[in-house]
Amino acid sequence: MVDFADVFVPVEQEGTKTVVRSWLKQPGETVALDDPLVELETDKVTQEISAPAAGILDEIVMGSGTDATPGAVLGRIRLIATAAGDDHARDTPTLPSRETSDAGGDRFSPAVRSAGEQYGIDPAAVLGTGRDGRVTRLDMDAAFEKKQRRDGVPSPLNTPTGSGPATLARDQISHGSRMVAHTPMRLSIARHMLESLTAAPHVTSIFEADFTAVIRHRERNKAAMAADGINLSYTAYIIVACVVAMRAVPEINSRWHEDHLEVFDDINIGVGMALGDRGLVVPVIQQAQSLALPDVAARLQDLTNRGRSGGLTNADMRGGTFTISNHGVSGSLVATPIVINQPQSAILGVGKMEKRVVVREIDGVDTIQIRPMAYVSLTIDHRALDAHQTNAWLTSFVQILEGWRD
Repeated sequence: MVDFADVFVPVEQEGTKTVVRSWLKQPGETVALDDPLVELETDKVTQEISAPAAGILDEIVMGSGTDATPGAVLGRIRLIATAAGDDHARDTPTLPSRETSDAGGDRFSPAVRSAGEQYGIDPAAVLGTGRDGRVTRLDMDAAFEKKQRRDGVPSPLNTPTGSGPATLARDQISHGSRMVAHTPMRLSIARHMLESLTAAPHVTSIFEADFTAVIRHRERNKAAMAADGINLSYTAYIIVACVVAMRAVPEINSRWHEDHLEVFDDINIGVGMALGDRGLVVPVIQQAQSLALPDVAARLQDLTNRGRSGGLTNADMRGGTFTISNHGVSGSLVATPIVINQPQSAILGVGKMEKRVVVREIDGVDTIQIRPMAYVSLTIDHRALDAHQTNAWLTSFVQILEGWRD
């Protein structure tokens, strides 16, 4: 009797929509227990689904580009035939095919190798963003797009199919253009942003913060923390300052409901992380109120490293109650409004730190000084919060940064 094991879409997904990105194995190929099998993509993370058992991939139920409903069957694995009384035979796959046994062949999935042949790109030359640096089909697509741009050739990936909805007529433009197909992540982000602006009236207040005290503290402590393998970033200070400011105005850490405001005890702070053309993810530091500065720095470093390598999981993105957009890292001084990460009530924006001339009173005398300054903004859902709460929170936040002590 031949037994099968179904491969399911995880029931718990972080994101508004899940799409099958690509299969890493094809029907007829041997798989081992926990082998990466298929990639799913949401608006927040690309996730590899592993094989639940050893055997041979018998059927792909959901092909690439298919919407993946939580709990649905993605595919089926035909379990290896067992010998009577052999409890371990089912966990032992048959010998891999020559295709995957060739030198270097097992480094890349069939989808990646197929893309390499189609695009004329050696996967070994592509920087992988998957688990443990694995090259994914998405990486191959991105490499091909880059190659096409470099060569000045329109990409077949961007050729419109004519199957989508009609678009509004546009004036003809004399020079050429190219069409860039939206990824599922990009489309999901677009929907989420539009829903947030539609649901919540956004209001933004802007203060400025002097980072002199923070810089001095960091200079005194970064070497000792680096010796422990921890990068003491400015964002870690910002997270701790957010936590302290929440004690002054706890309503900022909340969620709007039609008949009440839900104010959270745990302060779970998400930090926006840009992934270039691939979009944006927001990993969450859970229960930040219970963490000291070194702990925050260590957790932030771990999330950042895994975010850049494609190693974030759904659990890393779940449960945020407040979000930080550190848009200044890309050069902007002010961004407004920063769209609230629904269903939260507020989002902090931190602009580029730069030296500016300011007036400071010393011993009763006004003096002109050069200080490291940054604009900080708080955008609120005006259904849930008012200006006095917004400004009180920002006042506390700035005071904490400017008065930082050991």
